[in-house]
Amino acid sequence: MNLLATVANFILPGIFKEVDKAIPDQDLGARLKASIQTAVLSADAEALQEQAGIVTAEAKGESWLQRNWRPLTMMVFVFIVANNYIIAPYAQALSGTSVSLPTPPDLWALIKIGLGGYVVGRSAEKCVTAWKS
Repeated sequence: MNLLATVANFILPGIFKEVDKAIPDQDLGARLKASIQTAVLSADAEALQEQAGIVTAEAKGESWLQRNWRPLTMMVFVFIVANNYIIAPYAQALSGTSVSLPTPPDLWALIKIGLGGYVVGRSAEKCVTAWKS
C-alpha cells in the first residue's frame, strides 16, 4: 500500500472527525474536507502519472533489455509458479519424481508489484489521456 492510499484509508477519517469537531459550520467543514480530499486525490494522480511515465520510458527505451526486463522477470516468476503448482505435481503423479524449484519468500509480493506496476501504469496512462480530452 502506498503512502497516499494509507493517508486516504487511515488518516483522512481521523482528520475529518477533527474538522467536524473544530468547525461548527457544516458547510464550511464540508468544503474543507472536500478540499483536503481533492488535494490527496490530486497528489495520487500525480504519483500515478509519474509511475506511468517510468514504465512508458522503459517501454520506449533504446536497449532491448531496457524495454523487456519487466516482462522477462514476470515470465520467470510465471514459470516458477507453473512448475511448482502445475507441472511438478503432475510429474509426481505420473512418474513418481518431480523437480520443484524453491519458491523465493517474496515471490508473491514481487508478482503483485510487477503486475501492479504494469496495471497502474496502463490505467494511469488511460486516465491521463481521458482527462486531457
